[in-house]
Amino acid sequence: MEKRYDILALGEVMLRLSPSGENRLVTGKSLDVHLGGAEMNVVTGASLLGMKTALLSKFPGNEIGSYAKRIIASTGTDTSQLVYDRESDARMGLYYFENGALPRKPTVVYDRKYSSFTKIQVEDFPEDIYTATKCFHTTGITLALGGSCRETAVKMIKKFKTAGAKISFDVNFRGNLWSGKEARECIEEILPMVDYFFCSEDTARLTFLKEGSLEEIMRSFGQEYPLTMVCSTQRVVHSPKCHSFGSKIYDVKKDRFYEELPYEKINVVDRIGSGDCYIAGALYGMLSEEGSIMKAVEYGNATAALKTTVAGDMGVSDKNEVELIIKQHKDTKHNFEMNR
Repeated sequence: MEKRYDILALGEVMLRLSPSGENRLVTGKSLDVHLGGAEMNVVTGASLLGMKTALLSKFPGNEIGSYAKRIIASTGTDTSQLVYDRESDARMGLYYFENGALPRKPTVVYDRKYSSFTKIQVEDFPEDIYTATKCFHTTGITLALGGSCRETAVKMIKKFKTAGAKISFDVNFRGNLWSGKEARECIEEILPMVDYFFCSEDTARLTFLKEGSLEEIMRSFGQEYPLTMVCSTQRVVHSPKCHSFGSKIYDVKKDRFYEELPYEKINVVDRIGSGDCYIAGALYGMLSEEGSIMKAVEYGNATAALKTTVAGDMGVSDKNEVELIIKQHKDTKHNFEMNR
């Protein structure tokens, strides 16, 4: 049966404010505005690749909410499932981001308490959404917000799973939102319902207390839970402005690992959102026609690498650009300086 959507995702959208140029938060006199949000980055990135996507979220019913809706819609993402907070205290959460330069690391300051998204409830959405998608995605960030956010996310995971959707989950651990122990206890409750599991090696060790090699860690998740695939990105930070990026995906049923040569020494303009864009590419690779885990690796890596080269949280690369980068990455003999 044809589904209305390939991917639906639940998550908060925030405004990101960053000092212009190379200024710092303590010295800058103006701030550039971008939209931020892990789940939003996934559905907008997947939409740019040609997938049918929509975001489930709650926005303030004012001009700020309208601004965010317009930006999301510009990627081709369906905004008809957004709901609005019409109360007088309605607000969109903020976060401030400052780029780093060796030896100074990037800095994030959050101002998201009491945002409209924290009021979200399952009852905000129609029952027919649960049969409308191939895949449902959310992250540990939404669970970490606690209260109504966590309750809604868990209920939706159960409802989508019961309706036959694949469940995609990114741990995306944030130490300023919850402890490793709280994260582990909460996530272990939903892992029996997850199909596509995204977790970095560091998070697996620190949050789930895993030991051994990366492959042993990934295999252990597959042994403990009925997952379809376990994905782990592998980023090497040479400096804030120079990264290498790759990934490894474990096919649980076949007990097989998939990877390719990493993208080396990427010129980093903005790393925020690159992990989310990896998920967008990986899900595209799995869910598209003739999808496969190797395709997930290739599209995930390429989409993440491209995102790292542009400002803001959201990716801007369409399928044509991603496929060109994949082709160039495989063609080690011909690396032309300019596309023309």
